[in-house]
Amino acid sequence: MGMDAAQRHMEDLVSQLRDRLASERRSAAAAGRLGGPVDEAIAALVEREAAVLPVGCRDELARLVLRETVGLGPLEELLADPAVEEVMVNGHRSVFVERAGRIEPTEVEFASDGEVREAIERILAPTGRRVDELSPMADARLADGSRVNVVVPPLAVDGPAISIRRFGVERPGPAELIASGSLAPIAAEILEEAVMGRRTVLVTGGTGSGKTTLLNALSAWIEPAERVITIEDAAELRLRQPHVVRLESRPASVEGRGAVTIRDLLRNALRMRPDRIVIGEVRGPEALDLLTALNTGHEGALSTLHANSPVDALRRLETLALMAGVGLPHEAVREQVTRGIDVVAHVRREPDGRRRISEVSEVVRAAGAVGVRELWRA
Repeated sequence: MGMDAAQRHMEDLVSQLRDRLASERRSAAAAGRLGGPVDEAIAALVEREAAVLPVGCRDELARLVLRETVGLGPLEELLADPAVEEVMVNGHRSVFVERAGRIEPTEVEFASDGEVREAIERILAPTGRRVDELSPMADARLADGSRVNVVVPPLAVDGPAISIRRFGVERPGPAELIASGSLAPIAAEILEEAVMGRRTVLVTGGTGSGKTTLLNALSAWIEPAERVITIEDAAELRLRQPHVVRLESRPASVEGRGAVTIRDLLRNALRMRPDRIVIGEVRGPEALDLLTALNTGHEGALSTLHANSPVDALRRLETLALMAGVGLPHEAVREQVTRGIDVVAHVRREPDGRRRISEVSEVVRAAGAVGVRELWRA
């Protein structure tokens, strides 16, 4: 049997056994019987249905059935590669990965868009989220903290799309960022002094520039005795302090109820006696609540914001605060930005894929507007 024929035969066996497994477990559930661990059920099924195959082939068959049943299908082999930083699925026949900051195609494929949808359902099931024609987009995270975004038709024209941005179990600290060339020692000294001095630091940059990585590293300078509350859309931060409370937002249910926004979590966090508040990203009207907190005694907050430069970040923060719709004059919001934000650290991704901190600036008031004074530049 040729290689292609053998591969197709194995794929057919996997599909048949997966369907058989699903049928048996549904029957067991209907009869009120516990199905037992999935891996054990798969091993028993393979031994019963594929006993003529060599032991090595049976083990591989069981692994593939398990992968297709509870894993992410063909993406598992990509996620097993520690060099892969991001996985991008553009329909069932087009899968790309990012390694060392560069995007490259892979030979990995799904058999159909239906299999991509099944993988999406397995990703979203533990989070209680779902996608359908009425809600065709969703954010989630994997067990290892990797960030996931999915978009399905009709919004995704060429088939279901998945983006998985990976984060290691151990996030790099300041020393690791310095060793890799991402953080200059002088910039590290400035940021260490700012964090330990309880100054509010805003990390800015574009998508995929390393904002969350730097934010996580900055948290290493928070005193272990402090009570830290993190607020995120998808919990990605891995702080090393002993007293950390992690809060995660929640979208509305299919009935349109039960949504908990970043703004809701921030308001509640202020009642939880925080020493520090760390917000994964400011992207909406919660900016006003953050500025209000920073101007009423909650110092030393850390957060990220999408922006092209420190100056653009402050202007965008003003705009987001105005989106809260409470009728505050622009001048009042600008005054809160000036008094609430102390330091802006800007990160960028170089053309060769490397990520590094390019600028650290101090927020100042200049000629009636918010400006920055450069403390360090790469």
